[in-house]
Amino acid sequence: MDRPVPSAPKRTPLTVSMGTTGMPAVQHQLPTVEEVSAGGIVVDTTKESLDVAIIARLNRGGRLEWCLPKGHPEGLENSEEAAVREIAEETGIEGRIVSALGSIDYWFTVSGHRVHKTVHHFLLIATGGYLTIENDPDHEAVDVAWVPLQELGRRLSFPNERRIADLAREVLPEHL
Repeated sequence: MDRPVPSAPKRTPLTVSMGTTGMPAVQHQLPTVEEVSAGGIVVDTTKESLDVAIIARLNRGGRLEWCLPKGHPEGLENSEEAAVREIAEETGIEGRIVSALGSIDYWFTVSGHRVHKTVHHFLLIATGGYLTIENDPDHEAVDVAWVPLQELGRRLSFPNERRIADLAREVLPEHL
């Protein structure tokens, strides 16, 4: 005689987190903050290697990350004005915008809130100055370097900034 196969007992998904008093965990959504920054790629066109000024910062874990200079607009600055100022402050190099390179956005969590950050990038031709981090008012940059444009993608720490570097290589010949 065939016996019916007993069905598995229905289980309720576990909703209690460790450390609670047995009450179901309530999903709390972290508050979201919108941030905007601007920066980009400043190129020394007097050198055949078309050097680009990049900065190094220490991340929250203390690891050195090479990145494009950028920062928040101040006062009534638009993105272009903020990019020119931030690049000059963080690298010591003054520049003139010749093209927009696009924007990237990403999310991260810090101090109990989520941040949605949009960064507007521009291509600039260097017009003066010298490499230094001494003018960085926030002291975020710990180093600065000239990197040949062709090597830029290998030096930058973040994939989204490497894509901006690829775009800069494509559009720069139109501005030389």
